[in-house]
Amino acid sequence: MRFFRWIKDRLSHKLHHLKWANIKALLKEHGLALVVIIVGWEIVEDVVFPVLFVFLGNNVHPAFYTGVPASLLLCLHWVMVPVLWGWWIKMSGKEGEVSEIETCSGQHPHDHS
Repeated sequence: MRFFRWIKDRLSHKLHHLKWANIKALLKEHGLALVVIIVGWEIVEDVVFPVLFVFLGNNVHPAFYTGVPASLLLCLHWVMVPVLWGWWIKMSGKEGEVSEIETCSGQHPHDHS
């Protein structure tokens, strides 16, 4: 039963990032670029990775099929969104004007306490 509760929590956590209220708050605070990064990464995580694992399972080795449910249940945006956001800030030249974003744990990426 704990396993199903964990799956339910993971799926609701993933869907939370796509709620309109959350998207509007991010858009207001950080602008369109961060919203595009978050929604784009969720699409990659929930659509592109499973399709890639099915393709690899069909053409390389059937063991890759195990990556389909794993990619749907694992959450990588806590790593990738700050990385992509940092890359965007460096490429756009806005390094001094942007406030930090929070990760899933509620801490800023540079806090180590």
